[in-house]
Amino acid sequence: MPDHVFGRSTRGRLPEAVAGDGCYLIDATGKRYLDGSGGAAVSCLGHSDPDVRAALHDQLDRLAFAHTGFFTTKPAEDLADLLIAGAPAGIDRVYLVSGGSEAVEAAIKLARQYFMEIGQPQRHRVIARRQSYHGNTLGALAAGGNAWRRAQFAPLMVETSHIAPCYEYRDRAEGESVEAYGLRVADELEAEIQRLGPETVMAFVAEPVVGATMGAVPAVPGYLKRIREICDRHGVLLILDEVMCGMGRTGQLYACTEDGVAPDMITIAKGLGAGYQPIGALLTSATIYDAIAAGTGFFQHGHTYMGHAMAAAGAGAVLRAIHERGLLERVQVAGDRLDAALHERFGQHAHVGDIRGRGLFRGLELVADRSSKAPFDPARKLHAKVKAAAMEAGLICYPMGGTIDGQRGDHILLAPPFIISDDQIGELVDKLSTAIEAALTA
Repeated sequence: MPDHVFGRSTRGRLPEAVAGDGCYLIDATGKRYLDGSGGAAVSCLGHSDPDVRAALHDQLDRLAFAHTGFFTTKPAEDLADLLIAGAPAGIDRVYLVSGGSEAVEAAIKLARQYFMEIGQPQRHRVIARRQSYHGNTLGALAAGGNAWRRAQFAPLMVETSHIAPCYEYRDRAEGESVEAYGLRVADELEAEIQRLGPETVMAFVAEPVVGATMGAVPAVPGYLKRIREICDRHGVLLILDEVMCGMGRTGQLYACTEDGVAPDMITIAKGLGAGYQPIGALLTSATIYDAIAAGTGFFQHGHTYMGHAMAAAGAGAVLRAIHERGLLERVQVAGDRLDAALHERFGQHAHVGDIRGRGLFRGLELVADRSSKAPFDPARKLHAKVKAAAMEAGLICYPMGGTIDGQRGDHILLAPPFIISDDQIGELVDKLSTAIEAALTA
């Protein structure tokens, strides 16, 4: 059979997914795979939710698409209302796009236009963190601090400053309290703003819980509050990237709620649509929106499919399901059970150095030696072996390499659907254990 799809890799052929059943995906041979990572933290409601499917069918019968240069639609208006109802203080407007990279790109451009509108055109610099990931468009990629993803495209990207991540497992000094560590690494932002010149810095971008690049690494208590204070002191916008960790993944609709911080902008995607339609959003403060409205009145940015009626209808159904079925509480309970099961199985494992995360967003960092935290040789490609062995065992998980610095380190990210049962948590841990042992002996 001819193959004309240009996929993510030119090597090998992937199994063909033909059906979804709750927390499982089914391939063309009938094999079932427990979706332990929601793809990439996307499928929060599983793969066969009847209410989301019904909402999409209903919307398709009414209207599939109307360009936002000419019309608004009820699904888009309703979705924006749902998002703002649970948003942090000050967040008041929703700019709908089709994915996480688009949301981050829009945030960076809106930050720039905001400062142009208020008469501070000298502000153009973005500060982010090493070992972050904010998307694959050039602006979002420049903001990200993933060395491997950035390397070959570096000549095309705008210059961005990167400070240390909040990575307690590896970077907290012996004898240093968690709180002191958080303040110390947060204060790197102050130093970098001073180095660049406060009048030139427009935004700081960070994930409240770092996802793909480091494997569910949460900010320590007090870290984001200090970051917020530093941004306020210098008039710098705080953009929190919740594309992966938001929309209930950590047990809060917005992950930053747990940190007690209200940013100027939030980017969301992935779990917002639960995989049923491509969608993302940039949420922004009333202050920023009002500055545009009082100035040119036009955000100089846009995409053809932004605010798509089908995508908005699907996302609205996802949010209603999260709220009406008590799934935020379910994530907290199931997250505790998953964490306990992971610690019971891997807490003393010779090659699992750290188990971390919040809610149903968990990571395991693999090490060659627990006492020294020494990573495996990158040439071994342990993360790739774990992924292959997990697929063989009937488990989808999200292993990645370069955890420490873009080159060294391996981790496994877990982000199962919010509907995962206790028995399926046991199945996930059993199959993950099988995969890890197979990869270690390969």
